[in-house]
Amino acid sequence: MQKIGILTSGGDALGMNACIRAVVRSAAHKGVEVNGIRRGYSGLLDADFVKLNSRAVANIIQRGGTILETSRSKEFKSKEGRRKAIKNMEQENIEGLVVIGGNGTLQGATALAEETKIKIIGVSSTIDNDVYGTEFTTGFDTVVNTALEAIDRIRDTANSYERFFVEVMGRDSGFSALEVGVACGSRGDNYTRGGD
Repeated sequence: MQKIGILTSGGDALGMNACIRAVVRSAAHKGVEVNGIRRGYSGLLDADFVKLNSRAVANIIQRGGTILETSRSKEFKSKEGRRKAIKNMEQENIEGLVVIGGNGTLQGATALAEETKIKIIGVSSTIDNDVYGTEFTTGFDTVVNTALEAIDRIRDTANSYERFFVEVMGRDSGFSALEVGVACGSRGDNYTRGGD
């Protein structure tokens, strides 16, 4: 394999840049060229490619978001859209594609894999932690620890009022809420005093 592509799609999650960096540096070590694809599947449809080397991914490991940007693409959901994406990859001589994202992104990668000989690897990256077969997705630990930090900051005020509610993201899953609730000592039937 001489050349691969990499994209991020859907909602961003902390750790996406670390994944991009790891792929680019590993590929460089093996002598494989990497094309970053800006704006996820939309960029794949627009052939919005940028060459990535070790220097291009320097000092990004600690940054949130994604240097490749992200989006959602209705056009990619159609067979015609995916055909266009495949044609763009073939014209660019991309032999493999690394796709970083959550449920919708990985479903798109699966559909694409069924329609092309280009090798596709999916990296589960979502704060929702709702990708089947994955214990912890990239970004999940960060959302839990961020929520715990916020709870620690409001705990004294909450105890003064004998109640408080904390809402965390999770889309259609409750993994974030469950993990945060257990980690902060929430009992569910009463307010939490000092971590009881």
